[in-house]
Amino acid sequence: MKTRESSMPEAPLWESFFTPDAVLRALGLAPTHRAVADFGCGYGTFTIPAAKIISGAGGSGGAGGGGIVHALDIDPAMVAATIARANNDGYTNINAITRDFVAEGTGLPQGSVNYVMLFNILHAELPEVILREAQRILAPGGLLAIMHWNHDPATPRGPSLAIRPRPAECRQWALNIGFETVTTDPIALPPYHYGIIMRRAPD
Repeated sequence: MKTRESSMPEAPLWESFFTPDAVLRALGLAPTHRAVADFGCGYGTFTIPAAKIISGAGGSGGAGGGGIVHALDIDPAMVAATIARANNDGYTNINAITRDFVAEGTGLPQGSVNYVMLFNILHAELPEVILREAQRILAPGGLLAIMHWNHDPATPRGPSLAIRPRPAECRQWALNIGFETVTTDPIALPPYHYGIIMRRAPD
């Protein structure tokens, strides 16, 4: 099930909206996270920087060390773009998968990752389904990082305001599933986004 209003612009324009490394670090990704899942990886905009962070690589490429990023997308072209980019940059710690994770789940084992990225995706028709799958694959104490477009008509992209979730909505959906709050206030991710960090409750 493709997320509503999920069309992608060309990669250079899309990537001009973010500073991926700064976003990931602001949302708590660290080298100690050894298994990461990126729901809706697109061009690999955040997949590649995440692979770099968890591998401890100081520069591009050379990331054969520990840690893995599972990059999932329903669009084969996006998965192919992520694979090509990983290969070009020399990252071998990326598992890119074409999958409808809303309808079918991720296919990853329960409790197998300790960091999940839900970036620009919770305007989906069934956000709770996505959050429930994120909870299933997260190990106890694992982090859930949510990022979305600010609820602002001046943003250059993003879903229509009628379906664009506010921070409080995203947090409440996650709380309803059973996540715990890590950050009470939204994290500013300029110029156009906010972030939230939640945690899978310990068993």
